[in-house]
Amino acid sequence: MTYGLGTDFLVACEIVDHPFHQQADALLQKLLADEHDFALAPQTLAEFIHIVSDQRRMPVPLVVTDAISRAEQWWQAAEVVRIYPDGNAVPDFFAWLRQHQLGRKRLLDTLLAASFRNAKVTRIISNNGKDYDVFGAFEVVEFR
Repeated sequence: MTYGLGTDFLVACEIVDHPFHQQADALLQKLLADEHDFALAPQTLAEFIHIVSDQRRMPVPLVVTDAISRAEQWWQAAEVVRIYPDGNAVPDFFAWLRQHQLGRKRLLDTLLAASFRNAKVTRIISNNGKDYDVFGAFEVVEFR
């Protein structure tokens, strides 16, 4: 089974001082041991780099070069399936924004959800389940 990776999961996996680091790491290790793969989109990596290097969000932010290196490790991992917002995902993105009357703070999650859906990914690892519930297309696996 392929699990879509939410940015919050990547942050929790990579930041040892994160309140959910142990839970995220345990879930990651279990899924790896069970030979699952992970769907990852470029926009998730961009958001990851932004968050972990932001001094307003992180008590001890990573320097940007370290954040980039960690993002690259995820992107290059053998267990990662790279997904992209393609010609089918973008119309779904627009339709979901209109249908659910989503605002500007929901743009990235909606594009990610449309990309997952078009890649046939039905499970997403995230503690932000309500962000994906509205679409009625995913099972959200939390790690708290």
